[in-house]
Amino acid sequence: MTFKPIRKAVFPVAGLGTRFLPATKAIPKEMLPVVDRPLIQYAVDEAREAGIEQMIFVTGRGKSAIEDHFDIAFELERTMSDRGKDLSVLEPTRLGPGQCAYVRQQEPLGLGHAIWCARDIVGDEPFAIFLPDEFMHGSPGCMAQMAEQYQETGGNMISVLEIPREQVSSYGVIKPGKRAKAPLTEVIGLVEKPAVEEAPSNLILSGRYILQPEVMRVLESQEKGAGGEIQLTDAMAHMIGDQPFHAVTFSGSRYDCGSVAGYVEANLALGLERADIGADVRERATALLV
Repeated sequence: MTFKPIRKAVFPVAGLGTRFLPATKAIPKEMLPVVDRPLIQYAVDEAREAGIEQMIFVTGRGKSAIEDHFDIAFELERTMSDRGKDLSVLEPTRLGPGQCAYVRQQEPLGLGHAIWCARDIVGDEPFAIFLPDEFMHGSPGCMAQMAEQYQETGGNMISVLEIPREQVSSYGVIKPGKRAKAPLTEVIGLVEKPAVEEAPSNLILSGRYILQPEVMRVLESQEKGAGGEIQLTDAMAHMIGDQPFHAVTFSGSRYDCGSVAGYVEANLALGLERADIGADVRERATALLV
């Protein structure tokens, strides 16, 4: 059976990025570069690879740099062209007319509320969600892996990773049901930031989702949950049992770029992979450890 394709993706990018102050005082954390490409660009590239056509950014005050990044930079491109420089490096940053939309989350009421702010643009069709500071690195990308599985199951789908149990209280955690054909696991429950002794598993939500539009109607009346915020995890939990719900264990690497240490790790890991600078990065990193 073929299910309706995922054409739209929501990127909740309204957060303040206080862990990275003062760097994020005037620059959105999503624009912080991993090597030479901002975090938000990696997420958009991942979405495009999965066949997604429209990017919906839920922004806040001070986030105009994200809009500028995906616009045509006429002065820059004209100057580069006049100097005979290659413009292909800018090609991934261009989103054409109708391929992007921006909506503001005026108050920091939680991830669930941020997603709900995009309801009118999402409309009545399934959609993807990307948390850009959850940097999922692999080939094919995480969303492409999920989209492939979605064509088999439909319903709702989340990406998960296995972590040490003592760390689960910082994340949303799934209660697994029967193990379907790898990499799929049935989801029969979701808990946001459980106590270690109460966690139903050590499989955590890792920042990628494919959800049916009914979640917007749940979020419309969703009460505040953990942290006094409207939690997306709570809304998804309401949908379990009414629609198919599966987790996909991502085959690749995950870097927590919401933390400073994870962000530095991502830069080092991707720098080492690069054919043009990898050897130089390795030499310099090795010298620092001596």
